[in-house]
Amino acid sequence: MALADIQTEIKPQVASTEITLSAAAADAVRGLLQSRQMEGHALRVFVSSGGCSGDQYGMALEPNPRETDMIIEQHGVRVVVDEVSVGYLRGANIDYVNDVMASGFKIDNPNASSACGCGHSFRTDGQDAPHHAHSEACGC
Repeated sequence: MALADIQTEIKPQVASTEITLSAAAADAVRGLLQSRQMEGHALRVFVSSGGCSGDQYGMALEPNPRETDMIIEQHGVRVVVDEVSVGYLRGANIDYVNDVMASGFKIDNPNASSACGCGHSFRTDGQDAPHHAHSEACGC
């Protein structure tokens, strides 16, 4: 079975309004895919344990989404999120900023009750702060 056939068999499981991708973020993803000759890949966004606030965001270029992934397509870019991470990211907006202070992807997450200074690590309501929070640099 060809990759194109596999991709068309996977049905999106999340409404496109649950996680949004800005036009600037979509442009940045397309630029990455073109520069790395990885057209056809998707942007995987995930949450993992760690970081100075408790959880941290991660991103990767994904060639083969899993059947259980949530798939969102906006501005011509596919975003895939695993079934656990989608609960942390529901309602989030993924943007790309490029200014004097920093450039890169930025996630505005309404589920985060606190975040570290660089915005790569966060905590949700009901989640205890890690014992090392604010006692060591977050790597910003």
